Amino acid sequence: MSPDTSARDARVAAAFTAYREGRDEALGEVVEALTPLLWHVARANGCSSAAAEDAVQTVWMRLVDHAEEIREPRALIGWLVVGVKREAWKASRAASREDHDETGTVDPGTVDAGPEVLAILTEQQRLLWDHVVALPERCRQLLRIVAFTHRPDYDQVATALGMPRGSIGPTRGRCLAKLRTALTDDPRWG
Repeated sequence: MSPDTSARDARVAAAFTAYREGRDEALGEVVEALTPLLWHVARANGCSSAAAEDAVQTVWMRLVDHAEEIREPRALIGWLVVGVKREAWKASRAASREDHDETGTVDPGTVDAGPEVLAILTEQQRLLWDHVVALPERCRQLLRIVAFTHRPDYDQVATALGMPRGSIGPTRGRCLAKLRTALTDDPRWG
């Protein structure tokens, strides 16, 4: 665990403890520190933007209802990550039963793009997404987290994806190499 992560985890645990002791505004500190990670966990598990927001919101509400059940404040991050993963899986199952996304909020990499999505994306973006979709699921999940998180915390990424911390960097490198090869082999890629 990096010093930055350890310090952040300690701040989150202290804020959560303060919240449970009656300082309601301390929950805002926890939400601000962890929402970006939780959103990316939901996205990495197949949620559209809107579904990711719903999953994260549901887990925050669940935390308010069950805050006293968390015995160790330092276990809060793991509890939240697992909760978001479960909500994301539920949303993904529900979305897979639908024929299309009427809101157009799903990344083109996760569904067949409708005319609204295609109109927004440039040709290069569509080509990139086509190649991202062709990657193995583990690569898509990992690349989504590292692409949308500034300086991702490897301990949290490992927890979110259920993979050893030490394999994140090498796996990311292999995934990016696969994507790079696919793009350079495609004559349409500039």
